[in-house]
Amino acid sequence: MFEPLRAAALLGLLAGGVFVGLSAQVTSSPTPSPGQQSEKTSEDAQTPTAGGVNTGPPQAAQYDAQHRPITAGGFVKTGPVVFEDISEKAGLTHWTHKMGTPQKKYIIETNGSGVGLIDYDNDGWLDIYVVNGSTFDALDGKETPPHAALFHNNHDGTFTDVAAKAGVTNDRWGVGVAIADYDNDGWPDIYVTNWGKNRLYHNNRDGTFTDVAEKAGVQLGNWSTGATWGDYDGDGRLDLFVPGYVHFDRDNLPSGGENGVPDTFCTFRGVPVNCGPRGLKGEPDHLFHNNGDGTFTDASEKAGVADTSGYYGLASLFVDINNDGKMDLLVADDSTPNYLYLNKGDGTFEDASYQSGYALNEAGRETASMGIAAGDFENNGMVDVFNTTFSDDYKPLYRNDGAGNLTDSSYQLGIAEISVPFLGWGNAFLDYDNDGWKDLIMADGHVYPQVDQHAWGTSFAERPMLFHNVGGKKFETVPAVEGSGLADVITGRGLAVGDLFNDGKLDVVINVMDGHPVILRNVSADKNHWVELKLVGGPKSPRDAVGATVYVTANGMKQRGDVLSGGSYASTSDPRQHFGLGQATKVDDVEVRWPSGKVEHFNAQGVDRIVNIAEGSGK
Repeated sequence: MFEPLRAAALLGLLAGGVFVGLSAQVTSSPTPSPGQQSEKTSEDAQTPTAGGVNTGPPQAAQYDAQHRPITAGGFVKTGPVVFEDISEKAGLTHWTHKMGTPQKKYIIETNGSGVGLIDYDNDGWLDIYVVNGSTFDALDGKETPPHAALFHNNHDGTFTDVAAKAGVTNDRWGVGVAIADYDNDGWPDIYVTNWGKNRLYHNNRDGTFTDVAEKAGVQLGNWSTGATWGDYDGDGRLDLFVPGYVHFDRDNLPSGGENGVPDTFCTFRGVPVNCGPRGLKGEPDHLFHNNGDGTFTDASEKAGVADTSGYYGLASLFVDINNDGKMDLLVADDSTPNYLYLNKGDGTFEDASYQSGYALNEAGRETASMGIAAGDFENNGMVDVFNTTFSDDYKPLYRNDGAGNLTDSSYQLGIAEISVPFLGWGNAFLDYDNDGWKDLIMADGHVYPQVDQHAWGTSFAERPMLFHNVGGKKFETVPAVEGSGLADVITGRGLAVGDLFNDGKLDVVINVMDGHPVILRNVSADKNHWVELKLVGGPKSPRDAVGATVYVTANGMKQRGDVLSGGSYASTSDPRQHFGLGQATKVDDVEVRWPSGKVEHFNAQGVDRIVNIAEGSGK
């Protein structure tokens, strides 16, 4: 059954008309945005969708009052400012991400890279690791490879890039970053995925790292994407899952037409673009079991998660979906069905992708999924899942109905229609105003520069989107105030969330393809209280407590948080658990369900503070 808005949009398209959105800021019009070519016609909006990317049918263009695509416009002049872009003041704008050429002739040049938040020196302040891409010329030795950045937090609102000193510049075609303490020594390590060999940077505990990927057996060698850490077999050691995207061969570059990829896989709305992912060979996924001696064993096939179908994996996340205390596994696939593997507790997984409802969206169609956000937006004790997808498609939010069942509820929750023109990447649940309800944010940016030459109502550079959670019943779009961080028009890719300044407000870091990274500092005017919990696991749990579930009871509600590594496109957020408390001035209870299976209760000892919690010290 169609929602009213969806039915109206469909009828408008079938009639050759235009669809008018609800917002007063938004109109649908064939009028080109400034700078666009004059030969565009109304046929642009009626052209069949591409073959290379699986998405919805072409949607009517949406423009704002200034005839800008809504993805690069729709701003309001006044209103509450949630985020301020402090990238320049913080010292991040001297560093630039680079991936391929501006023409984006090949798919390898389009996907951008991730960002990870890590307290690498254990000083109590989050540092920022930003992955860089590369170019064919750099791979051929014709130019210096672009370096990754490790921005050390100076505790004064500024950051200093210490990547060279720390030994983590990567200097390969970088994609993603997954952060966790894989050897349980109390210091976080960095796994970097690449097109080419991956890196596992072991923390030397002196401000430097050593790449041990080859020795550990986790290098791989083609195109790896958004990895995740989690203890899937309950032995107290973190294992590593690495999704594979496309098998990209430098010596056989994909091109449309004769002796190449069929033209149908190299077009978008009838316009020639870079080829893929459909029409290209998929790269398999890998699950590496932690042997506890610094090495890993590939257990992909034994565990049943090897992706024998050859889907195009972009993001993954270990998280307990069915509340049985075991880490399940989500994989977001581009233009192919998503995976949900339920942990059977014997070292293997059950593929529940279709029966759970996660493989496809509400329309029964596979999506071009990019990032995974997991969080309990209803405060009912179950983890819900939000996926970012391509433009011309809404972004599905899967409500957790229990017992491993997920229902796409995006239209009912109010985030579907407004998200259609955007191409989303990194994403996260976050309580930006500390009212006790988890909100949603996503970074956006297109993959085809050609979209700026057509009247499609989308754009290559796009603004991020923030959705406010209204009591767990629906989400409302937070307006982008001119000059604020939400009005940044950027080619966003990886996104991570964390309390960069230890002030109890969650900030956002975005890795911008071919641009400088963006810090969106949370300047919300709310006066709500909060508490943050840093967990330390005991001898039978991972030391950094990845896989732990936390329940905080305050203000008449019980919230859930999960310590996770990965999920958001190619990125890792702050492992500390943040809870907004509204006007509550005390926390009634903190319950921690540790990866070991132990359940303990703690006293938060006040509000508006960061609390360290160690396994074995509770009741």
